[in-house]
Amino acid sequence: MDEERRESQESPETQWQPITPQETKREPKRRSGFVMGLLGGLVGGLLVWLVMMFGGNQTTNDVNVEKSPGPVSSQHSQIPMDISTEITDVVDDVATAVVGITNIQTVQDFWSAKTSTQEAGTGSGVLYKKDGDKAYIVTNHHVVENAEQLEVSFDDGTKTEGKLIGSDLWTDLAVVEIDAKHVNTIVEFGDSDALKRGESVIAIGNPLGLGFAGSVTVGVISGKDRSIPMDLNKDGIIDWQADVLQTDAAINPGNSGGALINMAGQLIGINSMKISQETVEGIGLAIPINIALPIIEHLETTGQVNRPTMGVSLLDLQQIPIQQQQQTLNLPKEVAEGVVVTEIMPNSPAKEAGVEKYDTIVQLDEEKVTDMVSLRKYLYNKKEIGDKLKVKVYRDGKPVELEMVLKDGNTF
Repeated sequence: MDEERRESQESPETQWQPITPQETKREPKRRSGFVMGLLGGLVGGLLVWLVMMFGGNQTTNDVNVEKSPGPVSSQHSQIPMDISTEITDVVDDVATAVVGITNIQTVQDFWSAKTSTQEAGTGSGVLYKKDGDKAYIVTNHHVVENAEQLEVSFDDGTKTEGKLIGSDLWTDLAVVEIDAKHVNTIVEFGDSDALKRGESVIAIGNPLGLGFAGSVTVGVISGKDRSIPMDLNKDGIIDWQADVLQTDAAINPGNSGGALINMAGQLIGINSMKISQETVEGIGLAIPINIALPIIEHLETTGQVNRPTMGVSLLDLQQIPIQQQQQTLNLPKEVAEGVVVTEIMPNSPAKEAGVEKYDTIVQLDEEKVTDMVSLRKYLYNKKEIGDKLKVKVYRDGKPVELEMVLKDGNTF
């Protein structure tokens, strides 16, 4: 026991045994594994760091979008665009020359006999002239008919009093005078004879009243030289054939007297009416400016139109069946255009010149007559009351030349 204790005390190496040769061979492997683990950890950490640096922002943004459902301005930004077209440019130039016209009349209460003024209707008008402190508006006769007061409304809402200078029942035209202090724009006249079918036009006016003031509609010239029968006194008898342009630009009540504009910004027609039937759509009518212009000038200077008149009722030859042209009128085949006399007024220039019923007028002076529009255009634009007029007609198949002195239609 003592020896064992002594041996234990004297030999501490027995507690710390030397490393055997086998254990000595494992030492390098353990160190190598430690180094590789350390390197792997470093590489892994580096990769995680790179992912966090370059991929973390996208993840963060996705999470923020999910947690914040409110509007993101960068995704719904509004970019103002100036989209101008030929139409918008024309409207910008001429819209302020189109005005509203309110017809104000006095009405009497049936029971109390008291009188008051009220609106009898609204329409449109076009500023065409500014002269000193006065400006002039062309509109329709039926817009201002029986008015005791006229109120003119501008595009910016300004209102002023209008004064009726004159109106013409037959052509449905009128001229109104106003103070020029509010007038900044006047329209330029175009040439309605130069229009082509299919040509783009713009209608500007106040359909259904001032609540739709300055309304713009766009269409084309659907037809020229249309003759529309008019019953002016509502007695069921046709009194007049109105010469008009046809357009598919929307024209509604309140557009009357407004502007029909070409793409050059020129006034080529005065909106007047529409054909309103259940089976009809897109037929608006306007007075050609070439027909309106001499009437406007007469109204502005004299307040009335004293036009030269032949004293006849007429019908376009093209409206007569070819069989009647050959049998009743006995016209040669080469005569395909003209106007036929259907009635002659007593004491008229035509009666005094020897014109007979069913004469077919083909020429006035040196101007060829193709229809009633061409006849009136020459008569009203080129001739005056008291002028002599040579008339070539076909009677019973033979040409006859006559001469008459034109009179005022109010004298017979």
